[in-house]
Amino acid sequence: MKPARRGVFHPLLSICLAVLFLFPSAAYQNVSDNTLKSLPRPGKDFDIHDGAILSPILIPRVAGTPGSTTVLNHFVDFFRTSLPTWNVEFQNSTSVTPVSDGKEIPFVNFIASRDPPWALKGDVGRLTLVAHYDSKYEPEGFIGAIDSAAPCAMIMHAMRSIDDALTKKWESMKAKGDAHSSLDDHIGIQVIFLDGEEAFKAWTATDSLYGSRALAQHWDSEVNPAMSVYKTPLSSISLFVLLDLLGAKQPEIGSYYPTTHWAYQKLANVERRLRDLNMFKSGGRDWFPDASKNEHEIARYNPVEDDHLPFLQRGVEVMHIVDFAPIRGFPDVWHTMDDDGEHLDIDTVEDWSLLFAGFAAEWMELEGFMPDSKAERSVHPAEDKPAPQKRRSDKTELF
Repeated sequence: MKPARRGVFHPLLSICLAVLFLFPSAAYQNVSDNTLKSLPRPGKDFDIHDGAILSPILIPRVAGTPGSTTVLNHFVDFFRTSLPTWNVEFQNSTSVTPVSDGKEIPFVNFIASRDPPWALKGDVGRLTLVAHYDSKYEPEGFIGAIDSAAPCAMIMHAMRSIDDALTKKWESMKAKGDAHSSLDDHIGIQVIFLDGEEAFKAWTATDSLYGSRALAQHWDSEVNPAMSVYKTPLSSISLFVLLDLLGAKQPEIGSYYPTTHWAYQKLANVERRLRDLNMFKSGGRDWFPDASKNEHEIARYNPVEDDHLPFLQRGVEVMHIVDFAPIRGFPDVWHTMDDDGEHLDIDTVEDWSLLFAGFAAEWMELEGFMPDSKAERSVHPAEDKPAPQKRRSDKTELF
């Protein structure tokens, strides 16, 4: 990335559901402390030398190279073995780059999703967690641990952490006959690992964001079946959460978009609660300095160009989770050979994975379905009672 200036529904039911999704009407509830306490840590899986999740990504992985294929295969193996109920697909494109001598370079975006088992294609709004998996062409041998091997690993661990709870929730809904009865029945989750974010020579509108530009265009033009709640795969993205440059100590994450500032505040609230529960290893200050501001007080300009742009420009709701401080800029290791596994702060990396698991559990309304959380809550039914909030999805953006 680059800092700027450097079954088929009845037609009427489909319309009603679409309107409800587009406006702040669906209840949003905080998960209990017991649910947060049930979140697992990645532990050995994040060992930089032989950890099952993180270490396979800590290699040079320039788009179109064997390293890129190796990491892509790692994603496939992880989802097929650890998350076999998820749907895995790829979106392919090619492009000439400034260093390819006129040759078309392949770019492969990895997409994994899980929807309620009864939901039809086009009727599911998905929380979408995103990171790029490619590394820079230069300097040769660049690893890109914070940029963005660690964010990919964080997402993988978070999805594994909530997967059993998703199964339990949907099985419970089906057994109780609650399927198809509310908006909650059509909330899914999606992971995108994008290829070709990095520039090959110098960051320009055409030498950068190869994968995200291709995917956003493709999903904007692909049409779902007639009478679907969502016309295109692009419009089915309820919230596009982009992770980048995460894994250094003391991150600072700004909020840039008024229409998703509420989600930024929810993420910050989960972080604060995890700290209060002594579940964070990294210590230090809070990571979200804009959490106490309202949407009118945050910056109206995002200083970082990144994979969210092709989606933002098409009206997708974006929450950009990037470590960028107005005074210091990016983390010190950014785009240097020091951005490797040895320079990661593993406590921070683990804490991020815990935080995104908690946020996803809250978004997917998994209260009572995480391991042990239901039993603990039944013993103390009044403890940590979730407070209903409003889920917003207004389709407007400032850029």
